[in-house]
Amino acid sequence: MNKSKESQNKMVVGFAWYRPEQWQRVRDISADADALEDSYEEWLRLAEAKLKELGSSGLHVKKVDVDSEQLILWCNEQGLEVNSQARARYAGEKLRELDRDQS
Repeated sequence: MNKSKESQNKMVVGFAWYRPEQWQRVRDISADADALEDSYEEWLRLAEAKLKELGSSGLHVKKVDVDSEQLILWCNEQGLEVNSQARARYAGEKLRELDRDQS
């Protein structure tokens, strides 16, 4: 599948996206839970603002669904604790997998 030059040059960023029923579990398993928003609604408001900000800066942002149990397994396989860096790496890895599957 050919992509336009514009889409080839535009950087794609994976953005970890949580479902309401997953949010508390993500907080429970995260080493940096104190840095996470207390409620899903608060996280959602901030996440949507960040998506808009990233999009307006020229990045193409794709939401990457994060399942807490899959995140735990992935972190264990990588030898990582669950924190912001690991969640970001996980989202990037999942995005690459999704792109490979669509190629």
